[in-house]
Amino acid sequence: MPGKFKTAVLLTSAVAFAGLTGCASTSDLEALQAEVQKANDTAAKAAADAAAAKRDAADAKALAQQANSTAQQANTTASETSEKLDRMFKKSMSK
Repeated sequence: MPGKFKTAVLLTSAVAFAGLTGCASTSDLEALQAEVQKANDTAAKAAADAAAAKRDAADAKALAQQANSTAQQANTTASETSEKLDRMFKKSMSK
């Protein structure tokens, strides 16, 4: 008998412990799920912000390339005008 009683007490203790642990684990799991959801929401917002920043950077790059092209055209026009003025000046000096 004493062996059966000891086994019953151990089994009851194990079941009670498992039940209490299960309850604690459920609340812990819910808290963990809430934290995971919050982390996912934060990650989604960060990804959206990164995508917006990438679009803004692409727009800025395109604008910079356009400005560079315009500056090169202006430089070419200025050089051509300078050469034309030099020729006109030399021509007027040779008369």
